[in-house]
Amino acid sequence: MNKIKCQAAITNGKGEFIIDEVEIAEPKADEVLVKIKAAGICHTDFDSLNWNRQMILGHEGAGIVYKVGTGVKTFSEGDPVILNWAIPCGHCFQCKAGNQHICENNSPVTGINNGISGHAHFGGTTYKAENIGRSFNLGTLSEYTLVKEAALVKKYSKKLSFPAASIIGCGVMTGYGSVINAAKVKAGSSVVVIGAGGVGLNVIQASRLSQAKEIIAIDIKESRFEMAKRMGATNVILAHKNDKGLIEASKKVKEFLNGGGADYAFECTAIPALGAAPLTMVRNAGTAVQVSGIEDEINIDMNLFEWDKIYINPLYGKCRPQIDFPAIIDHYENNNLLLEELVTKTYALSELDTAFDDLVNGRNAKGAIEF
Repeated sequence: MNKIKCQAAITNGKGEFIIDEVEIAEPKADEVLVKIKAAGICHTDFDSLNWNRQMILGHEGAGIVYKVGTGVKTFSEGDPVILNWAIPCGHCFQCKAGNQHICENNSPVTGINNGISGHAHFGGTTYKAENIGRSFNLGTLSEYTLVKEAALVKKYSKKLSFPAASIIGCGVMTGYGSVINAAKVKAGSSVVVIGAGGVGLNVIQASRLSQAKEIIAIDIKESRFEMAKRMGATNVILAHKNDKGLIEASKKVKEFLNGGGADYAFECTAIPALGAAPLTMVRNAGTAVQVSGIEDEINIDMNLFEWDKIYINPLYGKCRPQIDFPAIIDHYENNNLLLEELVTKTYALSELDTAFDDLVNGRNAKGAIEF
């Protein structure tokens, strides 16, 4: 059996990573070998450096099909593809209920193995003759990767670059889907977006697509507001680090909205102390959305729920890859969704340290490794 040798970013799970050679096996019947052309850089990639397990980094990616397994029916060699980390099995309870993003068998975060499968499942990759897991079943910070057929969606747009395509698979989908699939933002409504980073910018874009009348972006970095306005923000509020729970910022929101709260508020910061902040921003019967995946234990004053407020915590924008990815690409093709503009810098794999530093310090809307 022929194996491909390639360079990949490998973490020891203790805060460190190296670029080294891995070997990838021939694809099994339902697998596809993908030559990665670009991989988005996400805060989750940086966080995964400290997950106490060795693995290949990366979960946003786009590339070209290099080889297919004997049972693969929907892809051929040479097809451009986007990778999706929430891989549906198609037959569990959640998949049949339309919740493909929380598949009970394949999900790296909600499945029966509760995250373990996401980093050591499916096999086929070795490092120094030992099996190594791939982050979120993908491991896109590698020149090649081996994935299930169900992890791929065709990149049918010729004008869409691979770096811009790569970020659809998490940052874009999470923001877009939280608005379109989860909150179902209505035309003419008011929206607050807490955090104007990569995910927050896509919440802003999707709110614009939904024809929200007011879209208020809140951030502690004034430098992010130019991009937020470009994506569709109608107003911006510069917050301060010492504004506990963003209470003062919420007062400004209500000033913008003539004394009332917003119809929807989205938290996109991943800061545990701000987990309840969207509740302070919405009116009675408004919808607060915790987008960033906070998993810490936090205290919430139940008075914030008065009255009839709804608080939801969707995963990955309730992604249905074969429906949502094409919809996102169609919006891009029709000039209704900005993707190229989101990738403000690209790097070589050897520059991953710099890419992480730029990520942590908020220098990019989104960065991407380009192979």
